[in-house]
Amino acid sequence: MSRSRSIIAVSVLLFGGLATGCSQDGKRTEAAPGSETSAAQSNCRHLDSALQWHAGVREFLQKAIDANSTCTGAAPAGARKVAIFDWDNTVVKNDIGYGTNFYMLAHDLILQPPNQDWKTTSRYLTDAGAKALTAACGTDVPAGKPLPTSTNTKCADEILAILDDETTTGEPAFAGYDERRMTGAYGWGAALSAGYTADELAGFAQKMKEQNLNAPEGATQKIGTKDMDGYIRVYPQIKDLIGTLQANGIDTWVVSASPEPIVKVWAPEVGIDAKHVVGVRSVYDAAGKQTAHLVGCGGVPDGDDSVITYVDGKRCWANQAIFGVTGPAAFDQLPADKRQVLAAGDSVTDVTFVGDATAASLVINRNKPELMCRAYSGLFSGGGTWAVNEMFIKPLPQHAPYECATAFTNSDGSKGPVLGPDGKPVPNQVDTAY
Repeated sequence: MSRSRSIIAVSVLLFGGLATGCSQDGKRTEAAPGSETSAAQSNCRHLDSALQWHAGVREFLQKAIDANSTCTGAAPAGARKVAIFDWDNTVVKNDIGYGTNFYMLAHDLILQPPNQDWKTTSRYLTDAGAKALTAACGTDVPAGKPLPTSTNTKCADEILAILDDETTTGEPAFAGYDERRMTGAYGWGAALSAGYTADELAGFAQKMKEQNLNAPEGATQKIGTKDMDGYIRVYPQIKDLIGTLQANGIDTWVVSASPEPIVKVWAPEVGIDAKHVVGVRSVYDAAGKQTAHLVGCGGVPDGDDSVITYVDGKRCWANQAIFGVTGPAAFDQLPADKRQVLAAGDSVTDVTFVGDATAASLVINRNKPELMCRAYSGLFSGGGTWAVNEMFIKPLPQHAPYECATAFTNSDGSKGPVLGPDGKPVPNQVDTAY
């Protein structure tokens, strides 16, 4: 089945005449008298009609923007409307957190942990994981000194495997956490930067950014013995969406499960400043060096290491950092008039905060069952507020129907049904945006 695309030129017809204003290319248009509201809308930035979206998605997003815009007058001047974006594989193709891990592995920047004990890097690292890392990386390098991962391919391979949740021999690498609030591998990916200042980590991320943006699309790189992604691209459609939201007075944020200093390096690529970035936040010691511990959210104390920007934890961080909610209430869904109007994501990481959006919940399809069950069951074409778009670069082929009866991940990792707003199980969903 071919992917359905929509490339529709936008023109604003106003009672037989055209509104006066600037089109997106800066050209003037003529106004018909007596059409103040429509004329105001024509002055407002619209999504670029030359950029390809899945059929109907651009138009749906534009309606959501118009309905919440201070420019169109739909929202009063000074009203705070918020949009929130995941970053990795939502704003960009590929993952900047992993990209920085790869850069550090390639340049011998990961430090031997304190006491040469890998258990100090995560309270959730299994005995099997710690044993595998010690065997692969050795104890010859003193604590706090760089591991030679550019040449010790066994060590690099083990770190890569554990970033993917298991040892090279297939044993679980992490256990014991609430899977609606964090995942061991993401927390550990941040902990691999322990021993550096935030500025030093940002410097690594800047060099990684330059390398990945300059690499050809589809490029890979050899890390250890593995071929890993070697390029990153900003999606033009999402950059345009962010710019259009901002031009319409909508406060636009990034909430990412990559480490915050890394996301801050990348966010200016789409016009978002550092003050509008929330990522995985690490605890720093008195000398300004990152530790393996995590800043808490929703009343969870710093160093408890039990919540990051992941699933329900991502809602917590959005509510706390953006909307100012403190204590355990940050884990709860806010009233509709206090939530984000638009949210976008690509993975189960994002399912909760994207579902909180009141006007548009945009999903970039990476075949993640819980998210796709939620999205396809609530599509705007059926009167809902969800929209699904295939990946803008190298979209995945059509997935088999999503089995929604077992797609939900419980806190203990067990599986259950995805439930709709009415509390009833969502039926299996057919993949249509690919």
